Amino acid sequence: MTLSLFDQFAIPTYLGIPLIIIALTFPWILYPTPTNRWLNNRLLTLQGWFINRFTQQLLLPLNLGGHKWALILTSLMLYLITLNLLGLLPYTFTPTTQLSLNMGFAVPLWLATVIIGMRNQPTAALGHLLPEGTPAPLIPVLIIIETISLMIRPLALGVRLTANLTAGHLLIQLLSTATFVLLQLMPTVATLTAMVMLLLTLLEVAVAMIQAYVFVLLLSLYLQENV
Repeated sequence: MTLSLFDQFAIPTYLGIPLIIIALTFPWILYPTPTNRWLNNRLLTLQGWFINRFTQQLLLPLNLGGHKWALILTSLMLYLITLNLLGLLPYTFTPTTQLSLNMGFAVPLWLATVIIGMRNQPTAALGHLLPEGTPAPLIPVLIIIETISLMIRPLALGVRLTANLTAGHLLIQLLSTATFVLLQLMPTVATLTAMVMLLLTLLEVAVAMIQAYVFVLLLSLYLQENV
């Protein structure tokens, strides 16, 4: 029973071809491309308004040097939201439940922020490793602790996204299994369980969007420290 629950997180294959490739490329097809017309339709207008509002909110605390990251951070936000929401549909696969994929997003972007800080302002970047006014005996210990906390940032990004989505999918799987089992034995309890599962699904939709936003927001905060 335990293995069947976790089978939903295994990468499906068809004729030896991993279907994660289709899952990763499919979100780009869903968004319409802007046209050269003076007036766009409602979908394009809503899409443009959402992207503009999110970009303004994300880049508000950043310096002008960090505004160069607007395209990559906004694209990553839309991409993660789409992957997370598509994974809630039946008979689909959620690529962001794989820790390797999330680490593939987190590590290069985090490393880029660190390299930018070391290149542009090395004194300020290294100054984050040692708080001001630290007693001399505690300096080596604090440097080690701050270095570990710096290195663990990408792991925290990837694990946070993976754990939240995996927990939500497991809860939905468990409640749906319980609903089918109790449908003939105790219909009233099965109905209550189905209502709880509906509420949990709505919560999972919110979690899918919030976790994508938190992922990009934390990257922007790391960038803010280094620009």
